[in-house]
Amino acid sequence: MSTVAVILVIVAVLGLGIATLSTRLRDLPLSEPLLALAAGALVGPAVLGVADLPPVTERSHEMHELSRVLLAVSVMAVALRYPAREAWRLRGPVALMLVVVMPLMAAAGALVSWPLGLGLAAAIALGCAMCPTDPVLASSVVTGQQAERDLPERTRRLLSLESGANDGLALPLVLLALLPLGAVTGSHVGVEIVREVLGALVLGAVAGWVAGRAIRAGEDHGATDPAPVLVFTLVLALGVLGAAELLQVGGVLAVFVAGLALNLSSPGDDRAEAVVLDEAMNRFVLLPGFVLLGIVLPWAAWDDQGWGLLLVVLGVLVLRRLPWLLLLHRPLRLPWADALFLGWFGPIGVSAMFYLTLLVERMPHTEAVPVLAIGTAVVAASTVVHGATSAPLRRLYARRTSASGESGGQKRSPVSRS
Repeated sequence: MSTVAVILVIVAVLGLGIATLSTRLRDLPLSEPLLALAAGALVGPAVLGVADLPPVTERSHEMHELSRVLLAVSVMAVALRYPAREAWRLRGPVALMLVVVMPLMAAAGALVSWPLGLGLAAAIALGCAMCPTDPVLASSVVTGQQAERDLPERTRRLLSLESGANDGLALPLVLLALLPLGAVTGSHVGVEIVREVLGALVLGAVAGWVAGRAIRAGEDHGATDPAPVLVFTLVLALGVLGAAELLQVGGVLAVFVAGLALNLSSPGDDRAEAVVLDEAMNRFVLLPGFVLLGIVLPWAAWDDQGWGLLLVVLGVLVLRRLPWLLLLHRPLRLPWADALFLGWFGPIGVSAMFYLTLLVERMPHTEAVPVLAIGTAVVAASTVVHGATSAPLRRLYARRTSASGESGGQKRSPVSRS
């Protein structure tokens, strides 16, 4: 039986179910990625065996390419989600999250993983791959009527912008982590970082500016409607991703910068709302990736790690991010409740898969297999745990802050409930 056909059927069934439940799904201890991951695991070799693919530890290239596309769509949505001037107001906290918190998350992930038997260099590489906050999983926390009703605007925007920016900017950390492994030389890494980062900035800025001019020209001639603009932004994300591959620059970062440049060239709340990628479409686009991940989960490699793997997964989920958000809640201007919420909801998902599969292509096979085994276990656990806790903890946050007034005067968006 064709695995591609199985995945298409599962995606169609899940899509119909999600469309039927619509916003009600956001009030349940479920999320779209969790459902897709569970469906993939169910039909995969470990359970029903309907879809038979080798585990990701044996063939990671397909997962790398798919995660790259999913990230491109997601970071484009993040870049266009809020008006540019509103995003600019959070430049200080976002910079602090990128420059201070992201390296601390990488270090924490490495220290927690090291006792499982990895070499120090491999543990550092794993910590760097797991440090980005995933925009695909974070989207289910910060978007939708329920999130707008229960969570302050500033908190939602901070998580969105951080997750969009650090996915591309984690690349230098991952490349530097390859140095102790002997996979690359220092001069080579330096050249690659400069080329990939600066090239992504230039490509994204130019592509976004040209796209903005094209949309304005279409509006001036009455040829651009909101629906075609939504499709245009998706095409732009994929086009920039392809151009980045040809130019050998950072594709995810280039797409995010292109989205920001497009946003900047389209001032005004009405313009920003018109060019935002439809969140419903974003929810459906992610389904194939998590179904495939569920099918290729490396159960045997997890079993080889023993019970220590469970302790590492728990340690990463609890210690990778939460302590740093609590420690830096004042510089980030976050009330305690918001620091706790953002400290917990720093999910590890598609972005980690992208960097994990990037690592294993350059690492010795003997070190790549345990790194990918541990990394995929953390990704699967984050998908399940954060997906199951997003609705109840969001409602708990709303009740506690409404009762105590701890939200620090932050505004929640007025939402009309049908």
